[in-house]
Amino acid sequence: MHGHPMERSDIFKFAGLIAFFVIMALICVLIWPYLKELFEPGGIERVIVEVRGAGPVGIGILLGLQFLQIVVAFIPGEVVQVAAGMLYGPWLGCAIIVLGCVISSAFIFVLVHKLGAPFVQNMVPTNQLEKFRKFEASGKLNIIVFILFLIPGLPKDVFTYLVPLTDMRMRTFLILSNIARIPGIIISTYAADGLVEGRIVESVIIFVVAAVIALLGIAFRDKIMAFLDKHTKHKEHLDK
Repeated sequence: MHGHPMERSDIFKFAGLIAFFVIMALICVLIWPYLKELFEPGGIERVIVEVRGAGPVGIGILLGLQFLQIVVAFIPGEVVQVAAGMLYGPWLGCAIIVLGCVISSAFIFVLVHKLGAPFVQNMVPTNQLEKFRKFEASGKLNIIVFILFLIPGLPKDVFTYLVPLTDMRMRTFLILSNIARIPGIIISTYAADGLVEGRIVESVIIFVVAAVIALLGIAFRDKIMAFLDKHTKHKEHLDK
């Protein structure tokens, strides 16, 4: 731009930004009638019935939101999970979210493989990439990836961009990361379904406990990463 050549990663990010706003505008148009109705008496119940009755369209909107949540990391994951639980119940809601996670994670994996490390380095701290290189060298990358995606509060969307830069196969990554996500997703969708079904106290308790665990994960994520890093260094020393 303005006489300066744009790198391929910059071109992609610019195109991705435009696509993001286009998709968000489309989603807003599709869900606007439901949003207006939410604030009317009995609106939540009617919206749930209408979305469920919309069939593939309702599921498609939810999948689109989940895709954007992981690829762009702009929407908090819990928001989409709660919406899924309220609209489709704990089990179908969980299945939709997991499907969205698989699709978006596969998309990112292919994208990173195509654009390479410079694309990722423009978005995430270099030290995070170095840690994953060490995890890979330790020979315990699989179990570490599973643990990182299992613990609440850790930046899973960032990890989704880093793992493809290792030698881990896409199939292995999709299996490990998304199985690890399931417990947290089920908790969110089950608690959200409880709000609709009248289990208010139970749902509030679940949300509070989940929030506390997530906050602990956020507060101690540097120590968790440091512990794993130290463990991998110990393993490398033993191998030598």
